[in-house]
Amino acid sequence: MSVPRVLEVSEVPADARLPTDYGEFRIKVFQDEENGLDHVALLLGDMHGPSPVLVRVHSECLTGDAFGSVRCDCGPQLDSALRQIQEIGWGCLVYLRQEGRGIGLHAKIQAYNLRDKGADTMEANLLLGHPADARDYGIASEILESVGIDRVCLLTNNPDKVNQLNEYGINVVERMPLVVGVGEGNVEYLATKVDKMGHEIEDERLKID
Repeated sequence: MSVPRVLEVSEVPADARLPTDYGEFRIKVFQDEENGLDHVALLLGDMHGPSPVLVRVHSECLTGDAFGSVRCDCGPQLDSALRQIQEIGWGCLVYLRQEGRGIGLHAKIQAYNLRDKGADTMEANLLLGHPADARDYGIASEILESVGIDRVCLLTNNPDKVNQLNEYGINVVERMPLVVGVGEGNVEYLATKVDKMGHEIEDERLKID
């Protein structure tokens, strides 16, 4: 009886099936050599079709994505993006480990503390000595290119994300708004995104009945 060869870790790709409530995706993990963080691409269907690929580039939000916080719209955006990809049958969600718009979880919760005392989300970051938005989408462009995507229909309200991806060589053919999960707990947070950070959300979508 032959003994199976022990594989070197480097020989095993971080690439596997991922059955989910939204369909059976493929999960690929990419390590950022600069900081050692692992980022993810969730893929559904063939990325080489004739049309731009429906893509969501989503920044990690432990409080919203995992704990269901309503201080932001991150959890509903993640859910909606995966559902829209499932509905059309193909697309890609890039999940970036850029918690708190790139300032990290500890600083993000410090910013929450300041927001509890009356600062808005942008003011809180600046008071802590951080940029309003420290995210860089270079790694996202590398991930998209690695899985064969260079023309995208991007699910986002953030024009900076569109501009950065275009600058990094990803052709954003179309931007689709992603306005979901608006409620009393986050409407001021979303209004700050619009008023101070240039996010594109129609006023009607920020009205609470």
